[in-house]
Amino acid sequence: MDKKTKGIIATVAAVVLCGCPGLVGLCFGVLFAIAGFVPGSEIDVFGSSDPGAAITTGIVSICVSIIFIAIPIVVGFLMLRKKPGDVIEGEVEPIPGDDL
Repeated sequence: MDKKTKGIIATVAAVVLCGCPGLVGLCFGVLFAIAGFVPGSEIDVFGSSDPGAAITTGIVSICVSIIFIAIPIVVGFLMLRKKPGDVIEGEVEPIPGDDL
């Protein structure tokens, strides 16, 4: 198994294990934060009817979700990038028009 295949497998695993839950958490965080601002809404966040609890829960969920969404991006970048040492050693072709 070559390095690119391992990188693709790691990226897909990171998307499934971190990216998808991050997107779900982001949706719920936005929903909680918006529900805290709606006047007259019936809020029940972990047994509390305080709008501040809903807003705090939403903002914390959004922050954690952004970290979870960033993990697959970083894994994909680190695993699939071409490093300067990954160049295949071989014959160097001259540049057309370069007479040096």
